[in-house]
Amino acid sequence: MIERRPFANLGGANHGWLDAKHHFSFAEYQDNKRMNWGAMRVWNDDTIQPGTGFPPHPHAEMEIVTYVREGAISHKDDQGNQGRTEAGDVQVMSAGTGVRHAEYNLEPGITRIFQIWIFPDQRGGKPSWGTKPFPKGERSGRFIALASGMQGDDDALPIRANARVLGATLKAGESTEYHFSDSNRYGYLVPNSGRVEVNGVLLEARDGAAINGERSIRVTALEDAELVLVDTAALQ
Repeated sequence: MIERRPFANLGGANHGWLDAKHHFSFAEYQDNKRMNWGAMRVWNDDTIQPGTGFPPHPHAEMEIVTYVREGAISHKDDQGNQGRTEAGDVQVMSAGTGVRHAEYNLEPGITRIFQIWIFPDQRGGKPSWGTKPFPKGERSGRFIALASGMQGDDDALPIRANARVLGATLKAGESTEYHFSDSNRYGYLVPNSGRVEVNGVLLEARDGAAINGERSIRVTALEDAELVLVDTAALQ
């Protein structure tokens, strides 16, 4: 089963400094049918104006993965971590027992991000944060793990969940496949840019595809495309 979720139908709110679109029920957007997908709780599509951002606020018991699509995001938390993550790269914050952090767009232009929240497999643990560059050449024509708690993904940023966040870039006309470990896995795919077909289902840029009951997907780019895919277990 693959359910297309058009970008135009997503919930969200424009706060001026932040234009947020929500693939799942979040903040003022409440939809009981879109509370989560497997162990994934949030997929936000955020556009942040220059010189603005999220002031210090708390999180706990959540794996928070930020994929920077344009510009850069600057992070600082009460554990002493700070850093800047640029377009195409990824940061991960494991909130664990609790952390306060702030994230700002300190760039001269807008910053666009996908922010993805995944429930951890176990509660507790010391909060942690990390960032890593992922050159697009490494994911040209194939999916690579960007953040993962699954075996064999040693080059990915670690998360505390039986899940992985993957990225791929495809040229127009190219195809790639992704194989789930079993048909009970939950996948969610969003093209950051470009039109694609996923097992024959057409997606425009920033649409979501909710995937379940599939052992594999074949993604074909109808134009140059940049893709982000999350693969999680069922919510425990």
